[in-house]
Amino acid sequence: MNSTLSLTQKLLSFNTINPPGNEAECMQFLADYLKHKGFETKLHSFGEQRMNLLAWISGSKAGKPLGFTGHIDTVPLGKTPWKFDPFGHDIHGDKLYGRGVSDMKASIAAFIIACIQQQAALRNSTGVVLYLTGGEETGCDGAKALLAEEHVPEPGALIVGEPTNNYPIIGHKGALWLRCALKGKTAHGSMPSLGINAIYLAVDALGKIKDHSLGAPHPLMSSPTMNVSRIQGGENINSVPDYVHFDMDIRSVPNLPHQQISQQLAALLGENAVLTTLVDLPAVLTDEKHTWVRQVYQHCQALHQQPLEAKTMPYFTDASLLVPALGNPPCIVLGPGEPEQAHQTDEYCSIVKMEAAKTLYSKIISDWASA
Repeated sequence: MNSTLSLTQKLLSFNTINPPGNEAECMQFLADYLKHKGFETKLHSFGEQRMNLLAWISGSKAGKPLGFTGHIDTVPLGKTPWKFDPFGHDIHGDKLYGRGVSDMKASIAAFIIACIQQQAALRNSTGVVLYLTGGEETGCDGAKALLAEEHVPEPGALIVGEPTNNYPIIGHKGALWLRCALKGKTAHGSMPSLGINAIYLAVDALGKIKDHSLGAPHPLMSSPTMNVSRIQGGENINSVPDYVHFDMDIRSVPNLPHQQISQQLAALLGENAVLTTLVDLPAVLTDEKHTWVRQVYQHCQALHQQPLEAKTMPYFTDASLLVPALGNPPCIVLGPGEPEQAHQTDEYCSIVKMEAAKTLYSKIISDWASA
């Protein structure tokens, strides 16, 4: 199982759909596999069948190791039937199909194989550390627990293997998930004038925020966005509902602090609206002129026809928590998956791009080891 393809298929064979996650069996496999390949490993449990894994190769030189991170959990399959096996058995042409292959098990396999192939160089450098997490898809739950409960080594630079089509990405938006609760007054459905309908209060609140601008655009990340993604309220058809809540998915930019967003929305919605924070993940942005970033760009350029530009992504990653907690290392998001394939029915990844990613990671490791 020394090829990127075969290791990816093995990772896809584990059902790590989140919820519930169930990363434990897959993480145990990886811990055993990596230990057999010369890594030191430490498993971290953060719930029943929930698991993170730290794995590292210690180097002989003083300094911080190179870091790679990826999450094992995946999103559900969705309601649309799949034409291909979601657990990694189907290959058609250049495409390997499976839930989580682009997002992001192919990348994890690629950087693991690259580290194994570069193991001698890594042992003569500052080493490498892998941060493999569960629970990322639901708000970086695994990374949050890992940082709270374990001593986590700081990397000198961090690569996040999320899908980027092997294009180096220097940052991504943050995520602020808010719940807005509105209370009314219940009454019999035949006498609505005696109550205060919380659903009507929610309609008024939604009208206020529908076209509300959160703030100025960022030069690289464009404007922050807000999506009302869920609403719940009412208990029975013949009563006036006295409670409603709706959830907002806000994707933020570095020049807009989350506290400012919350205060802004609280003022807009008024005293009757109670806002609760569900997820709070800051945006990530690395200086494109950083020496290590420029080195990574040079290796990536060979895979792309046009000159590389500074680009960011709208999705969040575990870097939102790892980067500030681990000394703010330079961070690049870089993986073989197609960003548009993430969470799609019949998700796939190009096998050619998987192998290209392995070679790319190997070159980055070689640079790091020779520095």
